[in-house]
Amino acid sequence: MEKIRGAAETSGLKTGVQLLIAVCFLAIILFTATDIQAAFGIRSASPESFTQLAETIGPSVVNIRTVKTLQGGGRVFRHFWGPFEDDKRFKEFFDRFFGEEQQRDFKQRSLGSGFLIDKAGFIVTNNHVVEGADEIQVILKNEKEFEAKIVGRDPNTDLALIKIESQDDLPTAPLGDSDALKIGQWVVAIGSPFGLEQTVTAGIVSAKGRVIGSGPYDDFIQTDASINPGNSGGPLINMDGEVIGINTAIVASGQGIGFAIPINLAKNVIEQLKETGEVVRGWLGIAIQPLSKELADYYGIKDGKGILVAEVFPGDPADKAGIRPQDIILEINGKKVDSSRDVTRTVAAIGVGEKARIKILRRGTEMTLEAKIAKREDKEHTSSYRKEETADELGIHAANISPEIAQRFNIDEKHGVIVVNIAPGSKAEAADLRIGDLIKEVNHTSIKDTADFKAAVSRVKKGDTIQLFIRRMNQGYLVINITK
Repeated sequence: MEKIRGAAETSGLKTGVQLLIAVCFLAIILFTATDIQAAFGIRSASPESFTQLAETIGPSVVNIRTVKTLQGGGRVFRHFWGPFEDDKRFKEFFDRFFGEEQQRDFKQRSLGSGFLIDKAGFIVTNNHVVEGADEIQVILKNEKEFEAKIVGRDPNTDLALIKIESQDDLPTAPLGDSDALKIGQWVVAIGSPFGLEQTVTAGIVSAKGRVIGSGPYDDFIQTDASINPGNSGGPLINMDGEVIGINTAIVASGQGIGFAIPINLAKNVIEQLKETGEVVRGWLGIAIQPLSKELADYYGIKDGKGILVAEVFPGDPADKAGIRPQDIILEINGKKVDSSRDVTRTVAAIGVGEKARIKILRRGTEMTLEAKIAKREDKEHTSSYRKEETADELGIHAANISPEIAQRFNIDEKHGVIVVNIAPGSKAEAADLRIGDLIKEVNHTSIKDTADFKAAVSRVKKGDTIQLFIRRMNQGYLVINITK
């Protein structure tokens, strides 16, 4: 009996020790996990924290309803609104069969979101939400309604500032730091998708610095937090309850892909709109393009850094400073530029009338030029290029620049030859040379006319590479390599 009791006591002791060890081990795991989270700045996200964010920030998020009066879109015509709205043939058709009935104006209603940034009633939203609106109605979370007026708009960044008048103590959303945002970090979107007010969705930051072709200042935050039509203009919030983005766009054919304007990009725009109702940006007067691997090799730039000047607009600051096409911009005011966006944003941020030191590379020689920055007028600057024809063994049919050729290919340059045809199955076709390409150089030799072109090609030996430095409409400068 004593032996049995002793065995039981020993067994109980072992069980107690094992339990104590297990508890200690679990505590160590929990402590270590917390310690790791703290060490790496990882925030835990739970449903409770999302609830708290919704309750804290939700009151500052507003529903925006607008009304636009569309001219000449009556009861019949408006059913065909869309891809044919600007087609005169369809308008003539309706005139003939429906008379003047289709000319009646009609009201187009749309929905969006926004958020209050101060107690004076200023609200941030998207430009496309309020652009052209005759009436803007703002509805708060407490269901109070206000008429709003536009303070200012900036189509380039798709931002707008509107204002309501209220004697109430309006709730506001604090602005955060989008530069501190990390990929994989939790974010929350609040808005009114499809008119469903105060909808809250959560997800993570999928990417930063996205370019989606919406304007010259593309720098979007990509998120998988659900964003739908009606969310436009609403806030994207971090787990500290700060606005770090303005929800703006979605991929129509994609699911879980949305884009938001970084709040750091918006801050200066919002401040200027509040003070003056418009945004003033610096203007240099150049068209630029990234430096491709082929172009970098052509210019002998080993690290491939820099931005190529594709065109210099006459009379603008760059032209006055002595910048020329084919110069490579390396730095602006001591700051290196690695992308076209770097150049655009850096110049835009320089004050009008201020001088910018621009470091360039020209034909292997570095130099620094000084340009006095002008005001960007936001007019559309488009590149435009200002009969003898020749064919060679590469399959290239090239022509001198004549008035007829210039009109046909919309060019205004005086030197170079135009590719007017390419022989099927030729080396030129295989190298992706295209009709309309303007050949400016052959193996670093400038080409003025077809005689120069033929002479330059003839000097290249069989089996050697011919480098054609060309200009292609809507793409800028390119290098085409063809083996003779």
